[in-house]
Amino acid sequence: MISTVPPALIFVFGAFLVPLLSGNTRRNYLLLLPVIGLINLFSTPVGTHWVVNFLDFDLVFGKIDKLSLVWGYIFHIIAFLSVLYAIHVKNNLEQWSTFFYAGSALGVVFSGDLISLFCFWEMMTIGSACLILARRTKKSYEAAFRYTLVHVAGGLILLAGIVMHITATGSVEFKHLGLDSPGAWFIFIGFGVNCAWPILHAWLPDAYPEATFSGSVVLSTFTTKTAVYVLARSFAGADPLILIGATMTVFPIFYALVENDLRKVLSYSLIDQVGFMVVGIGVGTELALNGVAAHAFCHILYKALLFMSMGSVLHMTGKIKATELGGLYKSMPLTSIFCMVGAASIAGLPFFNGFISKTMIIDAAATEHYSLAWLALMFASASAIIIPGIKVPYLAFFGKDSSITTSEPPHNMVLAMGITAFLCVFVGIIPSTLYSILPFPVTYEPYTIAHLVTKFQ
Repeated sequence: MISTVPPALIFVFGAFLVPLLSGNTRRNYLLLLPVIGLINLFSTPVGTHWVVNFLDFDLVFGKIDKLSLVWGYIFHIIAFLSVLYAIHVKNNLEQWSTFFYAGSALGVVFSGDLISLFCFWEMMTIGSACLILARRTKKSYEAAFRYTLVHVAGGLILLAGIVMHITATGSVEFKHLGLDSPGAWFIFIGFGVNCAWPILHAWLPDAYPEATFSGSVVLSTFTTKTAVYVLARSFAGADPLILIGATMTVFPIFYALVENDLRKVLSYSLIDQVGFMVVGIGVGTELALNGVAAHAFCHILYKALLFMSMGSVLHMTGKIKATELGGLYKSMPLTSIFCMVGAASIAGLPFFNGFISKTMIIDAAATEHYSLAWLALMFASASAIIIPGIKVPYLAFFGKDSSITTSEPPHNMVLAMGITAFLCVFVGIIPSTLYSILPFPVTYEPYTIAHLVTKFQ
């Protein structure tokens, strides 16, 4: 018997105490909850825990292994950084939904059965929709409504697949499923909705930019990366994912290129980066799956940093359209530096974390001779330098001077961006810190002459 508790419960039940607290007690509680959660996770041994019998099915709330732990660690880290970033905000709904959403995502990651997974999956919809509603504008209400409709539909598809799978097999175990039954295909598509696959993706750039300046940071973390996790767990090696992922890496680039709202630019580039992970899952080798886990970890950090920097611009100026910004490096020098760190990371430049994870997936595709997928990944890598790597920081902080007079955001926001930027650089310089927690033994070396030459080309 272990003395820890399911990671999801700390956040989900902890969320309901948030509105009851105030002042320094509330702020301390908000910061302590993710720390307590991470300590709890570190104290939980690898294995299957917290098994509950329900209607003759075993519900598993703690499937702890090296794959789930990668997501568990980064979800706790980013929950802390997100709370620190928005600790000065007095918004009960936003803070409640942040923890409820994070806890639900952790519930999915550590579920060992399809029934509890589905319950936490739907709870994520509630938490994320409330996070969009928390901005309390007409646009955010409308976006939250559309978002909810899409994810309820996706949840119903997932539920249909789960029912068919249980009926056919008699098992609720969440494991590798493959695409050899109708139920598995329904589950596959249900996961794809949350993963923002092509055609099913419109909810993401529609909803994320309508959240509060800090809510977008949280939204960028959980839904799509949880979908990546469940696909890696259940459909690794599924060939359709290679085509789906390759398409994801390419088509959002053209939307991002012409978009004026810089948070929408980041939303489209988010889909592009998730495409790398989907390709890796489709390739399905140990190198590819290590790359998927590593890229999920790195992507959460640099994408959060980019959303933090744009959130800071929105918070301090009230503007987020590229045509209304420019020259902010004079009054927001630290924020501009942090944004450039995020931009270098998403571009996959050497010594930043994106480089040490992207190259794993690209090499895995090349090793398995998926030539077209490899070309798509290379094209997307080059485009990441141009669009989120150059367009976002250039138009916001440099470019034509907008004559906006402002200052750096509050100290807690600067500190959160600083810590996140440090982690992006630290992991990029010392990749062994990340490689040591990946699902399979790592013999991969990112800093080879071939990798460096290819990236600089």
